Amino acid sequence: MENKRIAKIQRMLQKELSEIFRRQTASLGGVMVSVSAVRVSPDLSIARVYLSIFPSERSEEILENIRTQVKTVRYDLASRVKEILRKCPDLQFFLDDSLDYIDNIDRLLAADKHLHEE
Repeated sequence: MENKRIAKIQRMLQKELSEIFRRQTASLGGVMVSVSAVRVSPDLSIARVYLSIFPSERSEEILENIRTQVKTVRYDLASRVKEILRKCPDLQFFLDDSLDYIDNIDRLLAADKHLHEE
C-alpha cells in the first residue's frame, strides 16, 4: 500500500515540476528542461529529480542555474501541492543523461556497421 502512495506522489511531483520548468524555460527560447523521473525517499523528506536538458551542450550550466534557484522551485512546488502534502520534500537535481547514452550507442553501432560494410 505504501509503495502505491509513494509512486502516486512521485508522479504528481514529476507533473508539477515539469509544468514549473516549462513556464520558466519558455522565456529562454531554444532551451527545454523535462523531468524524466522523480524518486522520493520513504519518509517523503527528499525528492531526487532527474532532468533531461536540451541542448545537451548547455546542460551543466542550466543544471547549476536550477540548483541555485532550488528554494524558488521548492516554493513554487509547495504552493502547487499544499492540498496533498503537508511538507514539500527537499529537492535534489541530477542530470539524466540516458538520452545521451542511447545516442552514443546509436552512433557507435552506425560506425561499426559502416566498418563491416567496407
